[in-house]
This record gives sequence, structure tokens and C-alpha cells, in this order.
Amino acid sequence: MADNPSFVLRAVNDVAYEQRPIPEISADQVLVEVKKTGICGSDVHYLVEGRIGHFVVKSPMVLGHESAGIVAKVGPDVRHLKVGDRVALEPGATCRKCDACKSGKYELCPDIVFAATPPYDGTLARYYRLPEDLAFPLPENVSLEDGAMIEPLAVGIHSVANLGTFRTNQSIAVFGCGPVGLLCMAVAKALGASRIIAIDINPARLDFAKSYAATDVYLPPKFEEGETKPEYSKRNADKMKADVGIEERGHKAIDLVIDASGAEVSIQTALHISKSGGTVVQVGMGNPNVTIDIGQLTTKELNYKGSFRYGAGDYPLAIALVAQGKIDLKPLVTHRYTFDQAIAAFQATRVGKSEDGRGVIKAMISGPDFPADAA
Repeated sequence: MADNPSFVLRAVNDVAYEQRPIPEISADQVLVEVKKTGICGSDVHYLVEGRIGHFVVKSPMVLGHESAGIVAKVGPDVRHLKVGDRVALEPGATCRKCDACKSGKYELCPDIVFAATPPYDGTLARYYRLPEDLAFPLPENVSLEDGAMIEPLAVGIHSVANLGTFRTNQSIAVFGCGPVGLLCMAVAKALGASRIIAIDINPARLDFAKSYAATDVYLPPKFEEGETKPEYSKRNADKMKADVGIEERGHKAIDLVIDASGAEVSIQTALHISKSGGTVVQVGMGNPNVTIDIGQLTTKELNYKGSFRYGAGDYPLAIALVAQGKIDLKPLVTHRYTFDQAIAAFQATRVGKSEDGRGVIKAMISGPDFPADAA
């Protein structure tokens, strides 16, 4: 069968619609008819640069991995899903046998098959297959659009609740007010944060963060002539401490710092503003070679952790927080497109605004023959 229109990256800045075979499923898999897919920054990176770090696109690849849909077919061993179920897709199938999988850190599986990560195809197609346990049923009050947003929300859950071990009445600072940064703030708010500080160089994004989840916002200063990045970051940190009232210890200290920007100066500043004994979680990916102040890391005994995708329990918690009304995902979806408008959706995400000048937070693409305004 070949009724599976797919949005394919053929080369850098070269995308096209292709008919692909409908995937055959094994006994424990389900075939999902994809109805909603959000565009992630990684999709845009592959489109523009053809790579992210050591993940390099070497052959045509279907884009997309933030998706939800309706179960179209189930394998004979599937027990907990049926045709017609609405599901959020966790788009990374692991080997289930390696040390990482068995220890509960399956996101580190060396053999993970992750959607739209070379060489594996993504979800921007009519159909996508995956193991039954990676298709999570959506409660009645959670829309398919919300279901597609569960994937980036799980990234926020993983970095804040899992790796950051964030607790009620703690404080958090988040560098970067893109979708992941905003979702990290939303998770902290849902978990009962006492304070949420948003940092970004875009005033409009700070305004949105303040209306969405942040209690405080901070706009970094411009570079001074001849200033190095470490010098700037120290000055920036000192200004931030003074402007929004941050101390190294006590009730004004920051328990958890999330860098969702990947910018070198954000990473450097994060170490300066974290409290003694605090935690810094690196979510954003930028230049892989950055300079950091090891003195801050050691003398403050900071817990500096890398965050990669999501792991055990992150999807169920994400769905639960949305279903309980503790996180509202709808304000983040600013642009909606039909499947045949995918090129326009990517262009708007790439430049940060649509043709009408509206800023993009998250662009959502409907599946083939599914209306853009359908939930």
C-alpha cells in the first residue's frame, strides 16, 4: 500500500512531498494515523544545516517528531490499545536490553530509533508505527493538539522534575523563552514554584513568559566594546542579581537554573547566579565548545547536568499535569497549518514570524486531510 504522503527532507533546504509505503507493524506495535505535529527547533536545524552535532542527514528523511494521532491498526499482541484510540506518540523506540534501558535511563540507549533523527524517518506523514507502550492514550479533555505538545512538555518534565528534582516552594531561573524554556517554566509553576525568573534577549518573548508562567523577567544588557564573553557573563550575572534580587544563599537564592538557550554566555551566567549547592541543567544545544568558570562549579559544589530528551515517567506526568489543568498548552500554539502548507510552517518557524508579522512560538501542522483548525 502507498497512501502515505510524507514530508521529506532530501538535502539542506530541499524538502518535498513524497508517497511512502504504509509501514508494516509487528505483533507488539500499533499503526497511528498522525493528526497533529508540532515543529521543533531540531527539525529546522536539519532543514537548514543538515545536522545537529554528530547526527548528520545522509539520505532523505521524513521530518517531524512532536505528534499525536488516532490508532489505525494494532498488532496481535497489543493489549491496552484499540483502533480509534487517541494517543500521544513518544517517538523513540529503544532496545530494552542494554544497561541504559535496564537501569531506567532508556533515553541513553545507544540503539534508540528516534523519529526524524538520522537515519530514521519522522512523523510528518499520514502513518507512523511504534511499540504499543510508546503510544499514550489521551484523556477526553486533552486534545490531539495538546497531545502533540506532550513531547516538548516531556522535555521540560525531564529537565525540571526528573533531573532538576524540583520541589514545591523552590525557585528557578530559565534562560531562553522559546517553547522548551516556556514549558520548563510551566512545569515549575505546576509543581508549586515560589519564584520563576525568565531570561531572554527578546523583550516580546519576555512579555509572553510573564503572562504565561514567569513571576520575574530579565533582559540582559548589550556587550561592551572589547568585552570577552566571560567578562560579559560576570557583569551580566552581577546586574541580574541586583535587578531581580538574587543572592547566593537564603530565601533569595536560586535552587535550579535551566539553560534552554544553548548560548555560551547564558551557560556562563547560569553558573554565576546559581546558589551554593544548587543545580544547573543544560537543555539547550549550541556551540559544543564553550568556556566555563570551573571555580564556580567547584567552590559552589554545583550539580551541573546535561538533559537529553526524556525518560521513564516523563510522558505520563506530562499528560497528567495537562489533564488536571495544571499546565495549559494552548497559548503556546500560535500558528496552525494544513499538511500541504508544511513548507510555509517551516519557513515561519525558521524566521520566527509568519508573513503577517506575528511571532511564532509553536507552529502546528495537521495530518493529511485533517483541518488545520481541528483540535
